[in-house]
Amino acid sequence: MITIKDIAAKCGVSIATVSKALNGQTDISEATRLKVKAAASELGYLPNAQAKALKNNKTNIIGILMDDRSGNGLGHSYFATVIECFREVVSAEGFDIMVFGRHNNDSMSYYDRCKYRNVEGVMIACADYYDSEIISLMHSNIPVVSIDYFSKRDYSVFSDSRQGIRDVVEYVYGLGHRKIACVYGDTSQVTTIRLDTFVQTMKQLGLTVEEDYVKQGRYGDVILAKKIASQMIELYDPPTCIIMPDDTTAYGVFLAASDHGLKVPDDISVVGYDGLRFGQLLYPNLVTVKQNAELVGKSAAELLIKRINGESVSEMHRQIVIETMLIKGQSVSELTV
Repeated sequence: MITIKDIAAKCGVSIATVSKALNGQTDISEATRLKVKAAASELGYLPNAQAKALKNNKTNIIGILMDDRSGNGLGHSYFATVIECFREVVSAEGFDIMVFGRHNNDSMSYYDRCKYRNVEGVMIACADYYDSEIISLMHSNIPVVSIDYFSKRDYSVFSDSRQGIRDVVEYVYGLGHRKIACVYGDTSQVTTIRLDTFVQTMKQLGLTVEEDYVKQGRYGDVILAKKIASQMIELYDPPTCIIMPDDTTAYGVFLAASDHGLKVPDDISVVGYDGLRFGQLLYPNLVTVKQNAELVGKSAAELLIKRINGESVSEMHRQIVIETMLIKGQSVSELTV
């Protein structure tokens, strides 16, 4: 590893002179400065990150918190895309990222871990926002931006779940469906918004929300999705369309239909959520709501960098809502009303 001692030897100057040249101090000649910098470049010298951090009191490290107890972490295409687009933006601004979460038997709080690592800011990508530790971190002196969580007090970027579910229900209704079921995911603010919007939209359309048509599943859990779909199919008066919490669980409806000798969409219609490529590879391809994960990640990075740099962010720009888009596949049949 090349050190400033190697540069000093090559240039025939003292270590102190090399240090001054590399740190932009003015009490050396311009010729010496250029000579030292040219030698550093030729030798491939890179400043020690820890030493630089101590000198500038900055690490240029941004933390990404992934509390993956619900299984919706890096293995989920949506969050993986959000994080990759986030990383691209912050990297261009000179930041490195550190992904962290809960470790087994770890007594260190999220806030303490951030202080221990001396991160400049944190993006909370996937977490239980009702967790007291998450709340403490969000309200600490560390700049934080959250994903898919709304609070007037905090800084966040989230997909418009209300619009996404409203578009789905109205689209299915427009194709003649009146017996519409909804399987919702793990308990969270996003899930609550989606379920509430489903119920409100159904009532606005003059439709009855049947108790047997609304069940809780889990995001990404195909086995449970298949079980719930089977129970709905076996009802005396089954739904004609089932809205699932994501594209992965929508596949569970395909499996349940096949087990009962039925076909999608001829006998049962299904809608997913997320707009994953996987859903468009199914046959028939999936009707779904595409979340703009790329823009979510990019917007979160830009907002967090503003906070780290101490830039003023008005109250109306603390929360950024990203529009969703309905993808009209072939998994919903048209019924005659």
